[in-house]
Amino acid sequence: MAHEHEHVRVAVIGSGFGGLGAAVRLRREGITDFIVLERADSVGGTWRDNSYPGCACDVPSHLYSFSFAPNPDWPRTFSGQRHIRAYLEHVADVFRLRPHIRFDSEVKKMTWNTELLRWDIEATAGNLSADVVVSATGPLSDPKIPDIPGLESFPGKVFHSARWDHDYDLAGKRVAMVGTGASAIQIVPSIQPEVSRLTVFQRTPPWVMPRVDRAISGAERSLHRALPLTTRLRRGLLWGIRELQVQAFTKHPGELGFVEQLAKRNMARAIKDPALRAKLTPDYRIGCKRILLSSTYYPALAQDNVDVVAGGLSEIRGSTVVAADGTEAEVDAIIFGTGFHVTDMPIAERVVGADGRTLAETWKDGMAALRGASAAGFPNWMTIIGPNTGLGNSSMILMIESQLNYMADYLRQLDVLGGRVALDARPSAVNAWNRKVQERMKRTVWNTGGCTSWYLDANGRNTTVWPGTTTEFRRATRQVDLAEYAVLRPPTAKASPASPVDEAAEVTA
Repeated sequence: MAHEHEHVRVAVIGSGFGGLGAAVRLRREGITDFIVLERADSVGGTWRDNSYPGCACDVPSHLYSFSFAPNPDWPRTFSGQRHIRAYLEHVADVFRLRPHIRFDSEVKKMTWNTELLRWDIEATAGNLSADVVVSATGPLSDPKIPDIPGLESFPGKVFHSARWDHDYDLAGKRVAMVGTGASAIQIVPSIQPEVSRLTVFQRTPPWVMPRVDRAISGAERSLHRALPLTTRLRRGLLWGIRELQVQAFTKHPGELGFVEQLAKRNMARAIKDPALRAKLTPDYRIGCKRILLSSTYYPALAQDNVDVVAGGLSEIRGSTVVAADGTEAEVDAIIFGTGFHVTDMPIAERVVGADGRTLAETWKDGMAALRGASAAGFPNWMTIIGPNTGLGNSSMILMIESQLNYMADYLRQLDVLGGRVALDARPSAVNAWNRKVQERMKRTVWNTGGCTSWYLDANGRNTTVWPGTTTEFRRATRQVDLAEYAVLRPPTAKASPASPVDEAAEVTA
């Protein structure tokens, strides 16, 4: 159903963890004049889209959930996709978010209106405008399929792991799994027993550690329900352990050598063939690429109906898939586990800033945002899980909640300034923040570990990961520093005397 043009104070884009978290925070701040635009027909974000066999989280359940919405009834220490999606549906219900959510409403374009100081939004369900836009589309929302010669003429079935075709029966089929990342290591052991042949195309082998997963007992769940403090203690312990690990990733990558030995032993237990073991052993420091957790991946690769091909997929000739080393295989289906558009998010093509340029054009040399939230030239626009907010070893929900703190104070500052007003991150502030982040990045394992990962953009810069602890990020995003922003008023108000805050902002530029 199309909606007539309307205006809201805040428009949130996306209803995954970031979007729902923003909606909850807005309500808790007393703001009810907002909508959530969701392109799909239900909430959940990446946990709605990724429904492939074996899909689960590699962060413990009690840490991979909102601090303000603890769940005492997680069934396993590491939750599966079904339970995480159900949790997000529960959050939408408990916090009464559904009246604010507009489903089947994909944002086509967002344009900053310099005259009216608002965002004009074109969406499939109707056009609207907003004083503030909170973009929570997430970096893992748009699948990336490589341009493989011959793919368009492949006669069999083709789909990405994030767009799983549940109507296609893999039983007895010859299947090519392209990629060996976080999704692939869950898919491979899930489909290996039912397919006739599984050819795994591995461009770069991952480091894999055991997944120490177990069912959470009824007694534990009862305890968490009866004594909520125990849930918080469990979460705090999980968080503290990961905070202590951060320095090995960010300052002393050499300390990760011991972890490499554990990973090699994990492999040796399941892979007895020396040739296959050599093929699966990475040549880069553990942690440079995402460390993967699985206790079933290696055993699946050791089965007789599985072939691991090094070098990646390079060409398709009819129903024959050809690897970079010339290896060929006849297949009925190709499954791409090749990741997402992370450093080139498609939403950036749809955001047009104050100078008429898109966010993608502004970020053509690399993403950069003040405190991971605000891009220069895009007033009253904030992103959740923005540049350099990703984590290599802990829960992204911690970073999301920090950004929600920043969002809340941003809106408070607009209220304090009064009237029709906007804040635009100063280029000098964005550059200063980005320089500090990139300087710290130089010694991290992600930059020095000797690998090429999705953390790096086309220019080889790490614009994805946060080079510190979640505590440091929480401190950095506790409140908005107005000196880092230009205060904008409507053109008709320019002749009026500047407010003290305006003058202060200009003096400290």
